[in-house]
Amino acid sequence: MSEKTGIITFKGNPMTLLGPGLMVGDAAPDFVAVDNGLAAVSLSSYAGKIKIISAVPSLDTPVCDTETRRFNQEAASLPGDTVVLTISLDLPFAQKRWCGAAGIDKVITLSDYRERSFGLGYGVLIKELLLLTRAVFVVDAANIIRYIQIVPEVTGEPDYAAAIAAAKALS
Repeated sequence: MSEKTGIITFKGNPMTLLGPGLMVGDAAPDFVAVDNGLAAVSLSSYAGKIKIISAVPSLDTPVCDTETRRFNQEAASLPGDTVVLTISLDLPFAQKRWCGAAGIDKVITLSDYRERSFGLGYGVLIKELLLLTRAVFVVDAANIIRYIQIVPEVTGEPDYAAAIAAAKALS
């Protein structure tokens, strides 16, 4: 398993990311995560769709809460062939509770708790914390990565406008 340093910090402390360093133009790795009903979901579950994949450490933290609410609002302006997925290591029960309390109805939350195949496949699992780092991937309908942002400071927010623009450019 490859380790990458010098990419992110958490509250100013350097962290190590596990997995590959993906680049724009790479094929998006398949993964298996779990939806709020405990069903297995993979990248191929969204075949033919443009995917905005937002990785977050935990929905129960202020920045992740803000980010997921923002993507839920932005999703209303996206074409019908676009899905917004938020992936964390939160248990599906916690994700379902959080979505209900936050009124999230356009973002699909997925849990990577079982296999961590998303975190390890996309190179966003933080070795020291065993949480996903904050990152956004835009994947086209053919499952090619068209945009990547690994947020340098885990407690910071992503560039929403750039991610949304990248997704809209694919429609």
